[in-house]
Amino acid sequence: GAAAGIAVERGFVTPVLAANKEKDASRGVAFTVAVIALSAKMAKADGMVTRDEISAFRERVHIPTSDVPQVGRFWDLARTTPDGFEDYASQVARMFPPRAAVLEQLLDLLFHIAGSDGQINAPETDYLASVARIFGFSEAEFQRMIAFHGSDGPPPHEVLGVAADIGDDDLRRHWKALVRENHPDKLIAEGLPEEFVAAATERLARINAAYDVMARARGLAGS
Repeated sequence: GAAAGIAVERGFVTPVLAANKEKDASRGVAFTVAVIALSAKMAKADGMVTRDEISAFRERVHIPTSDVPQVGRFWDLARTTPDGFEDYASQVARMFPPRAAVLEQLLDLLFHIAGSDGQINAPETDYLASVARIFGFSEAEFQRMIAFHGSDGPPPHEVLGVAADIGDDDLRRHWKALVRENHPDKLIAEGLPEEFVAAATERLARINAAYDVMARARGLAGS
């Protein structure tokens, strides 16, 4: 909260970046500030920041044109060192229940930045693992995320986080639960700023595509 307040006060981030509803403004700003800082420090995790990493952030996060200079200044401030990311990760973690879908959405963004140059190296993996732990994810869940973001593309059952031989009824129930948890409207209601809707929509599309592959392979009706 303090970080968000300082950032807004100094003009690094403006309330325009927050959720539209006034009652959610401070939470939206705090979340956005933390995401920008975590993204910048993700880019710095291996010691250097590339244009690909900056572009990867811009691909997933919609920043209004009027706010680009402020965000850029805060990004530059945050990326001077990869240290200190734990405070920002903890700030976000306190806003949501452990392992919340919103938190996995944020990890998706960080994975996207890390892999923007074609691979995720050891320092970047260590950074991602630390953030995942702070968010409450287990080592097994983190390994699933690594598979999900693998360069060759994970098999559909790993995208959905289920065993390859899961029963048809359980598969359908699990898919429907994932759709509910990851629907952009639900995530926005839980505090995800609208700037991050594009990333949420992309993740939901991957979930639906993975289920469609498994359902068709099993000959499930209504797949």
